[in-house]
Amino acid sequence: MPQVGIVMGSDSDMPVMRKAAEVLEELGISFSMRIISAHREPDVFFEYAKNAEAEGIKVIIAGAGMAAHLPGMCAAIFPMPVIGIPMHTTSLGGRDSLYSIVQMPSGIPVATVAIGGGTNAGLLAAKILATSDEKLLEKLKAYSQTLKEAVEKKDAKLQECGYKEY
Repeated sequence: MPQVGIVMGSDSDMPVMRKAAEVLEELGISFSMRIISAHREPDVFFEYAKNAEAEGIKVIIAGAGMAAHLPGMCAAIFPMPVIGIPMHTTSLGGRDSLYSIVQMPSGIPVATVAIGGGTNAGLLAAKILATSDEKLLEKLKAYSQTLKEAVEKKDAKLQECGYKEY
């Protein structure tokens, strides 16, 4: 049974949403992934958001571009956390998506990551789940340690060869 639902309005969002899925997979978190348009198929979207809790979903990650109503509408229907990922757009560089997701009315919160922030959305979902899962919390700590070690290796290389050779 999936713990996280990943939903996007278009397959053009897949490169970003894939990053969220990869993080969840790396941490051993079950998820489902759907392409559902809140605007083009509102009936299908409504059923998805309405039934997600009963299907075991604890967090929804919703990616959307332009008017970006998918995350906010998920949050209006789904009673647990929703994480919005604004997509980069050609017309406004993703600012339109960002504003649509982050500027939610009082009472309908959507956690929002950076434009194109699929990895951070996956990590935030994991951190939410880790509040009640000690094994997952340990995996997240190990993940953070791996990030630290990667930076330390890069610095050691810089110190060894200098910036001109790096």
